[in-house]
Order: sequence, then C-alpha cells, then structure tokens
Amino acid sequence: MKINLAIMLTLFRIAAIPAVVVCFYSPIPNARPIAAILFGIAAVTDFIDGWVARRFGQTSRFGEFLDPVADKLMVAIVLVMLVQAESGWFEDIIAMIIIGREITVSALREWMATIGERANVKVSMAGKIKTTLQMFGIAFMVYHNDFFGIPIYTVGFVLLVAAAIMTIWSMFFYLKAAWPFMSMQVAEGE
Repeated sequence: MKINLAIMLTLFRIAAIPAVVVCFYSPIPNARPIAAILFGIAAVTDFIDGWVARRFGQTSRFGEFLDPVADKLMVAIVLVMLVQAESGWFEDIIAMIIIGREITVSALREWMATIGERANVKVSMAGKIKTTLQMFGIAFMVYHNDFFGIPIYTVGFVLLVAAAIMTIWSMFFYLKAAWPFMSMQVAEGE
C-alpha cells in the first residue's frame, strides 16, 4: 500500500479524534472551542482528501475504504460525547438517527458489493449535503459558547436537525436504489 497525500489526510482525520475527545473533556479554559476547531480542521480534510485523490490520481481501494470509516468514526464518537454532555431527548433521537443510518447504509453498501452492485449505492449529492450539515452542526455544538452574541450551539443544533432530515432522505435514496436487488434476493430465497 502506497501512502499518498489523500490517505495521509484521511489518517489525520482519524488521528484527530482522540485530540478532540481530550480537548472536549479537558478542564482548561476554552476547551470546547479548541475541540470544535480541531473537529472543524479534521472535517475540512474530508472535503480535501477526495479532491486531492481525484485531482492527482491518488484514488485507491484502501482510500475508498478508509475515507468513510474516518467520517463515521469522527461523527459517531463526537455525537456520543454531545449526547453525554447535553442530555436532552431530542439530541439523543438525532444521534440515533444519524448513527443508525450510517450503520444501515454501510451494511447496505457492503452487501451490494458482495453481489457486484456497489456502483448502484455510491455516494449521492444528498449524502454530501448531509455530511456538510453534520460537520458544521457538530462543530458548532461542540464549540458551545456564544460567538459575538450568536448562539452557536443553537445554530449547530438547527444544522444537525437539518442533517438528520437529510440523513433520512438520503437513506431513502440508497434503499430505493438497492430495493430491486433486495427484492430479487428475497424472491430467490437467498
């Protein structure tokens, strides 16, 4: 396996997760804003690594595997931290929707790959919008503090609600694309 810039950016995103966790729980002043900035920097690499891979011919099977793993780890871990820190039932429901969808779509993609139909459930524009809303929403909620009088946590919460809606919407498209193959497998008894 050749480590290129695109894979290094993805590995950075994974390595940033423990730093975000440590900062989030740290008793130092401005710990949560620092955690949010680290999360934001890591989130930006999600947009950059794909561009770098395509632009400079650095696409690879390993990169295609690692990129969504990094995203899902980052989102799930930080959502769990937010649920623990802000224990409201609505935050819990949103986290369940987002994490549940990620597990479902990952499993669906893996199954579609085993039957040779992975191309039918590739990343859609709805999935990209969902990811963007998630990353901004989570970063703002982690930041927590008001910023020049703007209630950043509330803005993040609204973005995360929009992300949860897009999560359901995008999952519908993935399931719709996979449904003919799923129904065929059920009909064949496999």
